[in-house]
Amino acid sequence: MMHPIRSSALLAIALCWGVACTSPVEEPGSTLPGRCQVDAPLISAQKTDLLFVIDNSGSMAEEQAAIATELPAFLDELRRGNDVEQDFRVGVITTSVYLNAFYDNREQFTEFPDQAGRLQPVPDERNRPTAERYLDEGDPELLEKFRRMVKVGTSGSGQETPFEAVRLAVTPPLSTTPVGEGGNGGFLRDGARLLVVVVSDEEDCSSTERPPRVMLTEDTSRDLCSEQADRLTPVQEYVRQFRNLVDGTGAPREVLWATIGPVGLTDKRAEAVLDRTPTGTFVRNVDCPTSYGPGYRQREMASLFDTGLKNLDSICRASFRETLVSIATLARTAQSIEVVNLPDARLAQVRVTREDGSVQTCSVAGGDVTYEPATERRAARLYFQSSCPRRPTDKKLEVKLLCAN
Repeated sequence: MMHPIRSSALLAIALCWGVACTSPVEEPGSTLPGRCQVDAPLISAQKTDLLFVIDNSGSMAEEQAAIATELPAFLDELRRGNDVEQDFRVGVITTSVYLNAFYDNREQFTEFPDQAGRLQPVPDERNRPTAERYLDEGDPELLEKFRRMVKVGTSGSGQETPFEAVRLAVTPPLSTTPVGEGGNGGFLRDGARLLVVVVSDEEDCSSTERPPRVMLTEDTSRDLCSEQADRLTPVQEYVRQFRNLVDGTGAPREVLWATIGPVGLTDKRAEAVLDRTPTGTFVRNVDCPTSYGPGYRQREMASLFDTGLKNLDSICRASFRETLVSIATLARTAQSIEVVNLPDARLAQVRVTREDGSVQTCSVAGGDVTYEPATERRAARLYFQSSCPRRPTDKKLEVKLLCAN
């Protein structure tokens, strides 16, 4: 059965009355198939590279363990493809790049060259580092290894810099230096989306300068990374660099961002409050009692990737199960799909079965979906527009072909 498409985009079909004419199929350079029995287009596996950024300062042992506990739910949700196969891999870096501080009456600047954006080793059963630096979806020991990976310890920098750590991880020279030579080369794949997941209980203190112009002190009643944020690299600058990433084919890399950070439990707000305890006075988020900072920069980064803040949650939650499931849902629901065997984009018809069983029919011709043709190095892609968005609750996704003759 042929399904109609909008009249403004109908294929030109000539009506011949005593004069010679040709079919669109016969026009020079046409990619339209000459018969209706052509094979249906195939939807390629959706590739997503997951980069977890784990705070390894002294206050994070419980949070790391809580993340590890809920990874089964995260992986289960990630593998739900709604008729799109998922092809993901995961790597872990820490928030430690440097520590610029005035302690014991002297200035101290310390760098963390074995971390600073480098993918961390996958530990073995006895917690000894191995040569592995990332895990693929098909690894039979994925869950066990992943759980060990996120427990990165608590001996890292107390000046957390997740944004700078990510910048170092996904740009040259680390991104192009092979893993065997100490880099991250090979982790990011051509045609794959990048999802960054930050897990931290403190404010971001990232700068591209060495040493940074913010120096910590022993006074825990002040959050200098927030007070002196104008001395740090602006959040918008990091976002600009992340959104300008390209893969090895030169194509733009889609980047997603999620944060479990020092924001309010009830409304995800960023606001500072002083908490006076027997061991000292600490700056915390007003609605996050185990945080160590108000979360201004962490919240701003999340909001620049999603104004609705579905990608942001509080580090102060008793359980991260629902949070991780939400992040996995974000990862598996891409607004584009890679397609193979699509002879002409004008023939593409996408059928999306929604949660209630209704079917929405979308097409390139109708403007609900846009098409990026294949090149020698990159497969063709269909991009879903706001009139036909993919939703996490969709039950089915099909790409069909209309007949042209």
